[in-house]
Amino acid sequence: MDEFTPWSDEDAARYRAAGIWRGVPLGDALTEVALARPDRTAAVDRRRRVTHGEVRAEADEIARGLLARGVNPGDRVMVQLPNVVEFLTVTVGMFRAGIVPVFALPGHRESEVRHLIEASGAVGYVTAGRFQGFDYRTVARHAATLPGVRTVIVADGDSGDLTPLDRVRAQGAGTEPLPAVDPSGVAFLLLSGGSTGRPKLIPRTHDDYLFNIDACARALEFDEDSVYLAANPAAHNAALGCPGVLGALRVGGKAVLAASPSPDEVFPLVEKEGVTHTTVVPALAALWSKVAAKRPVDMTGVLLQVGSSKFDEQAAGRAQAALGCRITNWFGIGEGLLTYTRLDDPEEVVHGTEGRPLSGLDELRLVDEELRVVPPGEVGELVTRGPYTINGYWNAPEANRTSFTPDGFFRTGDLARLTPEGNLVIVGRAKDVINRGGEKVSADEIEGHLRGHEAIDDAAVVARPDADLGEATLAFVVPVGAGRTPSLVEIKRYLAGKGLATFKLPDEVREVPVLPRTPVGKIDKVALRATVEAG
Repeated sequence: MDEFTPWSDEDAARYRAAGIWRGVPLGDALTEVALARPDRTAAVDRRRRVTHGEVRAEADEIARGLLARGVNPGDRVMVQLPNVVEFLTVTVGMFRAGIVPVFALPGHRESEVRHLIEASGAVGYVTAGRFQGFDYRTVARHAATLPGVRTVIVADGDSGDLTPLDRVRAQGAGTEPLPAVDPSGVAFLLLSGGSTGRPKLIPRTHDDYLFNIDACARALEFDEDSVYLAANPAAHNAALGCPGVLGALRVGGKAVLAASPSPDEVFPLVEKEGVTHTTVVPALAALWSKVAAKRPVDMTGVLLQVGSSKFDEQAAGRAQAALGCRITNWFGIGEGLLTYTRLDDPEEVVHGTEGRPLSGLDELRLVDEELRVVPPGEVGELVTRGPYTINGYWNAPEANRTSFTPDGFFRTGDLARLTPEGNLVIVGRAKDVINRGGEKVSADEIEGHLRGHEAIDDAAVVARPDADLGEATLAFVVPVGAGRTPSLVEIKRYLAGKGLATFKLPDEVREVPVLPRTPVGKIDKVALRATVEAG
């Protein structure tokens, strides 16, 4: 079974010699501060405020309790928790016991949970009781019927006929030593963030992810006085450890766990808790900017880390002006590679590029369809390998054959170019290209320009069948507020004014009140294409 593809012995030795891999399990690294400064506030949610010492104590009870219930080191357990303190204590507890969390997102339901349990071979499932009107116990009861699942736990609220987390903690209230954990082994399974198909499982190790956390913290000047706001689900890579909520535990800072990314929820938390860092997708940055115009919020002390999809220059400028914050632009994949604009980069670099790699040992190539390196300055598919980029998905040999080059570079599927200064510029998706009469149109490029229009709040571009062209370009557009969507003629004129070739201009524009999104916040192109097919 092709469960986990490790780095070669040669690469592993190189990363250890360079001090990138420290040989420290995540469970130890994330609770070091608790030994020296146990009374510092570690995390806050709507119900609880806990210290670093309390996080470690609760995590160790959970670790021992799970082991007492027959969950063994190396076993996988699905964790589907919203942004609550228990997300941290359960996760760290599993790290401490050598148990492997499989992170599901709060928006997943029975179908996705079944798939992820089957794909991971999970023996357990931990979830919430009720959260934001949804009763997760219905999914928990379904999970309990799946083959191989031996324990189902409800972390908060009324557990009903299911096992409450408090009972697990009571079982682990002793002082028995926890098992030794191999830092080169798999720490957790993350979900791939693609917008099509069922998610694949990404195996991240203790060694590679501790570097991920530490390097992101250094890049963002994130330290014990920093406060990280998790606006998006903490189970998503960016909010998890870039530096995210785990970064707050690592440096001795504070994690603020927002129940939702709504400005009504987030703006008071920013001011009350003294938030210094947060991560958003471009659409959320645009929403916060729009609301801030009517309901001011003091974000002068906040560093806004923007990623997940293209953040065009005009939108970046508007967000910075409206929120008064600093911005760093990031490109990242759950599979590993992160690039970012530095805090001292000029504005044109921050607003116009995705910056440079996190590690000096990250290897990047831009290649054509035959995997040949393209000439400098030209666009190619970004492929990468390095000390925190995986060498294979979990138990997915077929996906691994198509996702990696013969010499082990991960194929991101993103089209990019490099500036003369070495900054990465993402221009689109290799698989999100419209073949319009033989001319290739990058949907991402058009979307970025459309979002820069003052009357357009959000946009998505897909292909639709066309008898003459083969594929035509269809733009779904969300207008600003209750405003009027610009006409097709107006949009063509606007894009032409941006210097776009005639063949790149949309053939049709459809107004929609909102764009459908996947559980990780990406635009759901599958749903949009289904709309096109339905007429």
